[in-house]
Amino acid sequence: MTSTGPSTHVSTTAKRTVLISGASIAGPALAYWLHRSGCAVTVVEKAGALRDGGYPIDIRGTAVEVVRRMGILPRLQDAHIDTRRFTFLDADGSEVAVLGPHAVVGSVEGQDLEVRRGDLAAILHSLVRDDVEFLFGDSIEAIDTLGRRGHGVDVTFRSGRQRTFDLVIGADGMHSKTRESLFGPEEQFHRYLGYAFAAFTMPNTFGLSHELMMWNTPGRAAALYAVGSSDELHAFLVFHRPEPPLDSLRDPHVQRDLVAAVFAGAGWEVPGMVKALREAADPFFDTAGQIRMPHWSRGRGALVGDAAYAPSFLTGQGSSLALAGAYVLAHSLAAHSDHTAAFTAYERDLRAYVTMNQALVGNGSASLLPTTARALEERNTRLRNLVTLPSATAPPAHSALALPAFAPLP
Repeated sequence: MTSTGPSTHVSTTAKRTVLISGASIAGPALAYWLHRSGCAVTVVEKAGALRDGGYPIDIRGTAVEVVRRMGILPRLQDAHIDTRRFTFLDADGSEVAVLGPHAVVGSVEGQDLEVRRGDLAAILHSLVRDDVEFLFGDSIEAIDTLGRRGHGVDVTFRSGRQRTFDLVIGADGMHSKTRESLFGPEEQFHRYLGYAFAAFTMPNTFGLSHELMMWNTPGRAAALYAVGSSDELHAFLVFHRPEPPLDSLRDPHVQRDLVAAVFAGAGWEVPGMVKALREAADPFFDTAGQIRMPHWSRGRGALVGDAAYAPSFLTGQGSSLALAGAYVLAHSLAAHSDHTAAFTAYERDLRAYVTMNQALVGNGSASLLPTTARALEERNTRLRNLVTLPSATAPPAHSALALPAFAPLP
């Protein structure tokens, strides 16, 4: 239910009122499970509506079981992109290797899923929109964890409205404002992984279909990703920097100039991609990083998904961690009437799974983006060998979490 005020669908006898900040993946997934346990749930989202489209994301291992239990696995199977090949290119654009995606990323063919981010968000929203209050075009401005009533959390929204909730959950991404309100500046939790990137869409003038093409030189990568057979491509320009280019993060003009300078003189289709970036209507610039926190809760507030434990795009596990984390958090809240005990159980049951998936950046996930000539040649040799060897098996981290049975709180 989209609303600008209190929901008429929320029971007055609900055991808890919960505000979730963020309506992308972790937020609506958490809302589904919390509603199932009897909570009155409100989701606030700063965007005016759901964001459609978006780049492809993966649902792997444990997360596949989560969406199966939500009853949306068939819909996600219908939305599966089915990327057919990855083509790796040398500096001059010559072919290094052509591989099936499962051999490269370690997904399980026939089980793991790849869908557009917007498709997953829309399916999740459709699952809860009649049972959960959504406040689009608004955001949390201030959080008072003491509460005027002596319990609960007083929240002031950007719109000026004020509400009190039993719990507040941040599901608002790596650069979470909820985390900043509860725990302080992002810098103390952000671990920079040595890369910056620009992502944008551009016309598919290459005739690409269900495939990814990646060009590399040491410390630089350019990729074109064709989702289906559309006339639009997802483009990525990734580059190594020992220190994060913080001065570029907030100025689109500086970002474009930096990318143009880094990729000056590059071969293949890179000059056209740099030009397309300057003309793109949807450029996104950021650094590759992780969020690492000693605790994911404070008082009556907690974090889920990228806001708490972003693993970075280098692992391909962000969406899977969001789905699994939402399930475990909701299960803990359903199993414990005391929120402190629930948050403790959430961290205890999920921490090892998060740690294993974040560690994937050191177990080869970043090796597709080598920073030296020697590392690039070693990577290319591994890719050529994969053509003649059996497909790689999925990393154990993908399925390392055994989900408990979900039972609503009596």
